[in-house]
Amino acid sequence: MTEDHGLAARRLVRAARAATLATQLDGQPFASLVTPACAPDLSPLLWLSRLSEHTRHLEREPRCALLFTGPGEGPNPQTAPRVTLTGLAERVEDPALKARWLARHPYAALYADFADFGLWRIAPQGALMVEGFARAHRLRQAALLPDPAHVAALLAAEPGILSHVNEDHADAIAAIALHLPGGGPGAWRLAAVDTEGCDLVDGERVLRLEFQMGATDADSVRRELVLAARAARAASHQ
Repeated sequence: MTEDHGLAARRLVRAARAATLATQLDGQPFASLVTPACAPDLSPLLWLSRLSEHTRHLEREPRCALLFTGPGEGPNPQTAPRVTLTGLAERVEDPALKARWLARHPYAALYADFADFGLWRIAPQGALMVEGFARAHRLRQAALLPDPAHVAALLAAEPGILSHVNEDHADAIAAIALHLPGGGPGAWRLAAVDTEGCDLVDGERVLRLEFQMGATDADSVRRELVLAARAARAASHQ
């Protein structure tokens, strides 16, 4: 089968808890650490203070880039997969997107309402996916972004999915969380779903479940969660 580099890039970007933001002012490049989340359409979301230098850069020049890095295969850093995503930044006022960012970074509730902070959205224009040493793939926007119809269907279904799963299937979410990297016992709940996976949250702990076949609607999310719960329960009995 032909490898889907766009899918690999989306999975890496959505899973990242931190990234490097590249901005520039008067031709001088600048790099900083940021904590992204993703909108349903993959647009990176950043909660930035106007006191930060990179925010002032974006206000004058919206062109920017984000570097997302995954875990390497060994001691050589060049084996780590990474995505450099280029795009245009804009300040947005959207309570739903702010809630999505906070679901990914719940510890930030301490300063989420400070007057100098605001939500920024990066509209992706393209990306470079590097899957290891000498394995680079240029991705145009169409290859990078998820199917808009699937994004819209999941966005419409997400409130019902979250309510149903958290109210009626908390035991399944707990079983899944027990076997995810960094997981364990806890009051886990489903916080967000997208075409590539979903986020589970317990207090300030956040886990990422990567879907096996991807999601296009509510039924496919149900299928993925059933598969994950079955696998988790089977692992518990080994």
